[in-house]
Amino acid sequence: MNRLFGRSSAPKTPAPTMEDTGERMDKRVGQVDGRIAKIDDELNKIREQMKRTKGPGQARLKQRAMQLLKQKRMYEGHKDQVESQRFNMDQMQFTADSVKDTIDQVSCLKATAQQLKVDQKKVNIDEVERMQDELQDLYDDNNEIQEILGRSYAMPDEVDDEELEAELAGLEDDMLCSNDTSYLDTALAPPSELPATKEEETDPARLEEQLGL
Repeated sequence: MNRLFGRSSAPKTPAPTMEDTGERMDKRVGQVDGRIAKIDDELNKIREQMKRTKGPGQARLKQRAMQLLKQKRMYEGHKDQVESQRFNMDQMQFTADSVKDTIDQVSCLKATAQQLKVDQKKVNIDEVERMQDELQDLYDDNNEIQEILGRSYAMPDEVDDEELEAELAGLEDDMLCSNDTSYLDTALAPPSELPATKEEETDPARLEEQLGL
C-alpha cells in the first residue's frame, strides 16, 4: 500500500521563535539559581558543623565543602554563559523588531507620498492664485465702501481752534453752574413757623393771643 500511494509526509515542526527560545533560557537560569541556593544552604550547615567538630570529622566536612564549592562555581559559570546567550538573543530580537518597524515606516511613507501626488493633481495653483487675488480685491473694495459710509456730512473744511477752545470753556462753566445745589438748601429748609390749622384759627384763646388781649 505504501508503494502504491506513498507515505504521508510527517507534519513539519514549526521553527522555534525568539520568544520561545528566550523563555527556555530563562527557565534554565531559574533552575541553576535554585541549585546554587541549595548549595549555599548546605555550605552554611557544614560551616556550623565545622565550628563544633575537630579532628577527622572536621576534615571530612571540609572535603565536602570543597566539593560543594566546585559545584557552585560550575553552576555559576553555566549561569553566566546562559545569561550571555540570553543577552545576545535580546539584541537580535531588538534588531529584528527595528528592521520590521523600518519596513513598516517605509511602506507607510510610500503610501502617503502616492496619495499626496494624487491629491496634488486635484489642486490648480493658478486657480488658487486667482482666488487669492479676487479675495484681496473684495477686501479692498469693502474697505473703500466703509470709508465712504463713514464720512461726516455738513462738516466745515476748516475749523478755528480758538473758537473750539472758547466753546469748550463755556461748556465747563455751564457744568459748574449745573452742579451748584445751593438752591436745594433753601427749598429743603424747615419753615420758621408752621401754618395754623383750622382748629387753631377758630380757637378763642388763640384769637385772643393774636389780638393781644
